[in-house]
Amino acid sequence: MKKISSFILAAMTLAAPLFTACSSSDDDNNKTPESQTVNNIVSEYSVNDQMVANQKKQSGKDVAVLLVAFGSTWNNAFNAFDATKKAYEEAFPEADVYVSFSSDICINRASVGENKDDAGNFVKRDYYEPRYLLHAIGDAKYSKIYVQSLQVIPGEEFAAVVASVKKFMNNGYIAGSHLDDKYLAKLQEDKAVFLGMPLLNDPDVDVPEVAKQLNAIYAPRAEQGVVAFMGHGNPDTYDTFKANVRYTQLEEALQALNPNYFVGTVDMPDNYKQDVLARMQEKSVNSGKVYLQALMSIAGDHAHNDMAGEGEEYWDESDPESEENSWFEFFGHKGYEPIVVKAGNHPQGLLEFPGVLNVWIQHTKNAEFLEDAYHSMYPEE
Repeated sequence: MKKISSFILAAMTLAAPLFTACSSSDDDNNKTPESQTVNNIVSEYSVNDQMVANQKKQSGKDVAVLLVAFGSTWNNAFNAFDATKKAYEEAFPEADVYVSFSSDICINRASVGENKDDAGNFVKRDYYEPRYLLHAIGDAKYSKIYVQSLQVIPGEEFAAVVASVKKFMNNGYIAGSHLDDKYLAKLQEDKAVFLGMPLLNDPDVDVPEVAKQLNAIYAPRAEQGVVAFMGHGNPDTYDTFKANVRYTQLEEALQALNPNYFVGTVDMPDNYKQDVLARMQEKSVNSGKVYLQALMSIAGDHAHNDMAGEGEEYWDESDPESEENSWFEFFGHKGYEPIVVKAGNHPQGLLEFPGVLNVWIQHTKNAEFLEDAYHSMYPEE
């Protein structure tokens, strides 16, 4: 299957500081890899600092909202992020809104154009890590900052969002790029840096609300067959913040509305597609339609390949239980009729559903100050 496994993705991410969204010039060829890397990082600070400074000068606004997504390389996902940014601008008219990716791999591949749009053209987009946008927002000295996680569960990727905000408040950037400590101290004093939680943060509030919103969309299909949601999940042998339980909780909330809803993942142990199948068969659902929907903010590689992939490339007859087999092919070979619900030519992500997007927006509006984030790098001052 044309996808990156979680293990490879993690390994490449660890190596990613050597690869940046901005390529170095020919003049850098004789420099050491370390110096090239430092210069590229400084350049990315400069690019974002200038971009944000120009935006703040043009808008005259003093509030910033930074949306942090894992990222993607698909044009339909870029469009979803554009629409989300617009929705946030409408919800926060007093703020400048920015979008960042936490995945180095997505940043690098988006910048060179990995996938085509519907017209057959490779699409390139420049996105940057939260550290660059946060530095730029701090350099422009916005007086109030909201950082909103676009993650679905409060797991591994959300932990990275929290770390980036803490690093910002701790002024933890490379030499020559430190922010004004007095400005950061003022943000701390004013309690002016807010952290918006992931979609399914609160099991008692968010989970039933998201179930309600998904049911509003999928109720007619749930009357005709199974609706199977495919989330990501925390990888393999660990479970950051024990967040995987949200998928189980969401399935329970959805099944309280209709027993034909199921929620599985690509990475949560004991909740893969074969586990979803087992739960379906326990309820005597042995045939019929299976509508497939990504339980992710956007429809990227996982949605297009792991979920919706069709053909021999996505099915290994010798290993029917392989994680390389797509959900579409898996359920098809198990005697069901898999159906990928699409908008145009693509599956949809959760950001494309206004009712679900509004849960994220409400999280931003209800965001709380990130406590105990600021410790000066210059205590003697």
